[in-house]
Amino acid sequence: MDLTSSQHNYLQNELGLLTAFLLQHFHGCTSFKILKYSFGPAISMQILILISVILLEAAGLIQKLCFGQGEKEDEQIVAEIMRRRFFPALITHEPWEGFHFAGHEIRITEATDCYGAVVWPSALVLCYFLETNSKQYNLVDKNVIEIGAGTGLVSIVASLLGAFVTATDLPELLGNLQHNVLRNTKLKSKHQPCVKELSWGIDLEKNFPRSSCHFDYIMAADVVYHHPFLDELLLTFDHLCKNDTVILWAMKFRLEKENKFVDRFQTLFDLEKISYFPSLNIALYKAMRKDSMKASLPN
Repeated sequence: MDLTSSQHNYLQNELGLLTAFLLQHFHGCTSFKILKYSFGPAISMQILILISVILLEAAGLIQKLCFGQGEKEDEQIVAEIMRRRFFPALITHEPWEGFHFAGHEIRITEATDCYGAVVWPSALVLCYFLETNSKQYNLVDKNVIEIGAGTGLVSIVASLLGAFVTATDLPELLGNLQHNVLRNTKLKSKHQPCVKELSWGIDLEKNFPRSSCHFDYIMAADVVYHHPFLDELLLTFDHLCKNDTVILWAMKFRLEKENKFVDRFQTLFDLEKISYFPSLNIALYKAMRKDSMKASLPN
């Protein structure tokens, strides 16, 4: 059956809207490309309907491949992640939260007067990923640095999984970070973690010389939010990352300014979204330095 001109225009418009939807929602997914479609007036309705069905099926498949789970599965995994957190049965003089990761009970001392002394959900997402993907991302005897370590939960879990860990943050956070790291890894970890000051973009070569510092993994959880140091953060990623370094980065999407950081990040690194949790609005990324090594920082 051939289409009339009005039928053809209607279906072509609907396919255009569908294509735009797919591009908008799945443009960041690995190996996903949609070509522009141009249909002549003689194309049959059956073919157009078939193309529509294929595109819709592709949308569902791509969502599963890119995001790793549907809505129900997302809720189940998020519930499992959140069950790893527990609170003291009694009120204590020292505020703390507990977590179950890597076969250990971890106690984290927090503070409510600054962002860096609180465990944010992105850290739990990254810890859960490290634990449940320990074969694919084997941390035993690997050199790992966490930037913006905060309370130290991610560094602690990486250490318990066998890594040489350097946990870094601003000088005012190091006391609490050291306390948490020591309390939860002493006599438990294969390698005792190191806690070190790292102010993004400052004295990077002095404190982390490229010639002697080689990290297998850079880890970051919720380091992109409303702060004025996004340029310095990008410089820090760039300085610490070698050709074979893998970045594992959990990010909660908030405001457009912070979201644009992802685009700038991709000028230097090949970025892959390996998991997404819609109910938390948190994405987990894997990144490596671009193969060409010709990318330069934006002005």
